[in-house]
Amino acid sequence: MKRRGFIISSALVLSGLLCACSDSGNNQAGGAGVPAAAAQQAAPVGVVTLKKDTFPVTTILPGRAEAFQTADIRPQVSGIIREIAFREGSEVKKGDLLYQIEDAPYVATVEQAKAAIAKAEASVPSAQSNFDRYQRLVGSGATQIEFETAKTTLLQAHAEVESAKATLASAQIDLDHTKIVAPFDGVIDETAYNVGNVVAANQTAALTTIRQLDPIYVSLTESSTNLLRLRDALASGTVRGEGADVAFRLILEDGKEYAQKGKLDMSKQIVSETTGTFIIRVLFPNPDLVILPGMYVRATVELGAEVGYALPQLATSRDATGRLTAQFISADGKVETRVFENASPSNNSWLVTDGVKDGDQLIVSGLQSIAPGMPVTPVPMKINESGVVVAGEQAAAGNAQKPAAQ
Repeated sequence: MKRRGFIISSALVLSGLLCACSDSGNNQAGGAGVPAAAAQQAAPVGVVTLKKDTFPVTTILPGRAEAFQTADIRPQVSGIIREIAFREGSEVKKGDLLYQIEDAPYVATVEQAKAAIAKAEASVPSAQSNFDRYQRLVGSGATQIEFETAKTTLLQAHAEVESAKATLASAQIDLDHTKIVAPFDGVIDETAYNVGNVVAANQTAALTTIRQLDPIYVSLTESSTNLLRLRDALASGTVRGEGADVAFRLILEDGKEYAQKGKLDMSKQIVSETTGTFIIRVLFPNPDLVILPGMYVRATVELGAEVGYALPQLATSRDATGRLTAQFISADGKVETRVFENASPSNNSWLVTDGVKDGDQLIVSGLQSIAPGMPVTPVPMKINESGVVVAGEQAAAGNAQKPAAQ
């Protein structure tokens, strides 16, 4: 009985000690947690102050480069290729010799035609003299039939001369065609035939191909729906455009902007029956042959101008429904998410007309470390011409190369 009482008493003492330790720990934890919950640090974020202005309305269209001219080179006379005078893949000028076909048979034909002319011309004086004699004697010793015969003989002599000259001209053309020359300036492909190969006049297989690459065409595609929407905007005055004088700027496959500007080629503007896209052909100068046929490019087109606010693309995103969103600083210094139903592309920005007012601060850097409702401290920033965030003083000083930390 004494042993059982001792065990119960020990258990009560141990429970009391555990309760005391638990209360002490709770009091210490509560005292340390009060200051941490009371103060939340405001994160610094880069901002730009928005102001209403007139901005260009642009669109980016995908496209493929096409040669300005293409010619498949085929022989016009038959023979053996004696010489190939070009280097494959090189530039050639109009009139440059490409292939030389063995010309000895054609030279002989030309000489034969020249001899035929000389023979025909030799018979003309005799026929002319005979005609003149019968013309004087007609009615006084010569019959009319003899006169007519002499006249016919003279005419035939002249005709034979003209026929021989035509044969010579044809033979000379064939001789000239033994030299195959470039029809225009361009870049020549590899040759499909070699020296010693026999070729035939107007054969199906081409000897090689020449492409003129300066200037060069770029065929762009745009949705016909967007085309109609643009026309409505131009008609209503919402967008002010310059018509056919719009300039096209090209973005190459490596992301760099092409130095030359293109002009609309009015000869090809059609809607594809299979895809429903509007095909636009643009002509670009290509003096350094930077653009090659088949190359994928993107063209930025300035369609007009619109009054609104420009939101840099790097500061925007899309929600699950595809609507444009951006983070702003509210009046109480907290992060505020705004959604824009309508936005038009404008170079490196989105152009909006609703949901923004002059003086609003758009967050452009530090976006990864903030959330809606979080207090933030604004740090003035600028966006340079390349769409990169830089410190405000850097942009003012002209040093806009170093991106701001995100």
